[in-house]
Amino acid sequence: MPDLSRLAIHTITNKPWSLAECIYAYKKIGIPALSVWRNVIEPLGAKEAGQMLRDSGLKVPALIRGGFFTSTDASVRQATLDDNRRCIDEACEIGAEMVVLVVGATPGLALAEARKQVADSIHSILPHAQAANVKLAIEPLHPMYAADRSCINRIKEARQICEQLHHSMLGIALDVYHTWWDPDLEQEIAHASRQKTLFAFHVCDWRVPTRDFLNDRTLMGKGCIPLKTIRQWVDLAGFTGPIEVEIFSDEYWAMDQTRYLEMIRDAWLTQL
Repeated sequence: MPDLSRLAIHTITNKPWSLAECIYAYKKIGIPALSVWRNVIEPLGAKEAGQMLRDSGLKVPALIRGGFFTSTDASVRQATLDDNRRCIDEACEIGAEMVVLVVGATPGLALAEARKQVADSIHSILPHAQAANVKLAIEPLHPMYAADRSCINRIKEARQICEQLHHSMLGIALDVYHTWWDPDLEQEIAHASRQKTLFAFHVCDWRVPTRDFLNDRTLMGKGCIPLKTIRQWVDLAGFTGPIEVEIFSDEYWAMDQTRYLEMIRDAWLTQL
């Protein structure tokens, strides 16, 4: 039997499916874990979703996503903090180990100021996360998103916030789609290992040529990311958590999701 014990899939990967459909299909094919996007629990509420997940026996590495802390409007920043606390509560309710943070960026707001707002905001919600026993994982996003989605674009920048706040509940979510290009990636993974801040490892591949910079990720092995090399670096860093498939793809979302799920399983087994 193939070893799927470390495979987890983000529900957004099978976007056409509801939470119930994801749970059923993942269990049927032997996938032991799923990371939950907030859109699939909104129709149910966190309490009902949590009961479904507990009944399923599937592990829940993360709830995605919190963050989007930056704004030139103080009232917007406050509303965002309130929403992030709700996100932490939802994570606790569904049994998720962490909330993944896509930190945000605001056109016209200098990156240095945006990063300060991110650090200040995370500092504000960390006590709530600690009380709920839910970790927070900063996910650096590719520089193409620096203007309006994430002012944290390298692991180094996430590490600097982790070092500044120095909290055991704060770490980093490493997504190969966003970080594979970074010349310091190997060293930063090792550094995160020493600081015990590598909380999550997300995989997919970068299609060449890419037709859409948001919704055209591809299956592992069908792009240019050196997945096996990065996996080796992560293994050497002592990371033993789930290896989570997160694919945004209009092409794959349009196909039969059961067949697509089999393709994900096969690619995960052969390309990592």
